[in-house]
Amino acid sequence: MHSGLLSAALAYVIWGLFPLYFHQLRDVNALEVVLHRSLWSLLFMLALLALKHRWQALTQALRQPRTLAVFAASALLLSGNWLIYVWAVHSHRVIEASLGYFINPLFNVLLGVLVLHERPRPVQWLALGLAALGVVGMAWVSGAAPWVSLALALTFGLYGLLKKLAPLGAQDGLALETLILAPLVIPALAWFASYGGDTAHATPATWLWLLAAGPLTAVPLLLFAYGAQRITLSTLGLLQYLGPTLQFAIGLWVFHEPMQPARLAGFGVIWLALLVYSGESLWFAARRSGTTAAP
Repeated sequence: MHSGLLSAALAYVIWGLFPLYFHQLRDVNALEVVLHRSLWSLLFMLALLALKHRWQALTQALRQPRTLAVFAASALLLSGNWLIYVWAVHSHRVIEASLGYFINPLFNVLLGVLVLHERPRPVQWLALGLAALGVVGMAWVSGAAPWVSLALALTFGLYGLLKKLAPLGAQDGLALETLILAPLVIPALAWFASYGGDTAHATPATWLWLLAAGPLTAVPLLLFAYGAQRITLSTLGLLQYLGPTLQFAIGLWVFHEPMQPARLAGFGVIWLALLVYSGESLWFAARRSGTTAAP
């Protein structure tokens, strides 16, 4: 239990510190960063699978068209999510990006209703309504919808939905996703190298940061997978707010992004929605556990 809690918390802390990492690559355009991240993640995962002699799940998946189709879609969604996020960091919109991951749990509830035909409990509907009110209020104040936040929540929410249908774990799944993207990623990187991309004249320090993308992508996923197997779902649900909270703090206090009172009020409404949602989930989990234990 303690090792699982530590592993999951560390995974979310690493994800929360990602703005500091991508800030080091601010001189490389977002698309090149994502292409390098995919390539070095693939090489890192293949090396890890070779070290553990764990090829069976990956080779079986390569022979199953349905599995390949699911992972091809999830790979495109994950790459789109990465691209939007890196662009947001480079464009000094870290706070807006953090909002996307704050509303993601509530967006997952909405996807459950629309796609899986689930029936949220009344308090969950209240949380969804509060979150929608916060987003609409922020759009009204700023004159435009927080599209970066919504795009991040949409792509990561759909990615999570596909992963529910996927038969592979985090390690084999990431290896397969990056392997599927390799026929697109490698020629694209070769084109950038030939036609003067940002990495064509990059410094050795920049290359080291790019090479670090492999382990920095894979390690938190492996930590998360280890932790998720050893702690309760309700605990995991609370830990997930560590990431966007750290991102919000970095955007506000490290990068000094503006935070107008009206915008802060919109965040406040969304945080209230998350408080309602998390509190109700904990209460429901405790009640169900008590009911199960009673007989």
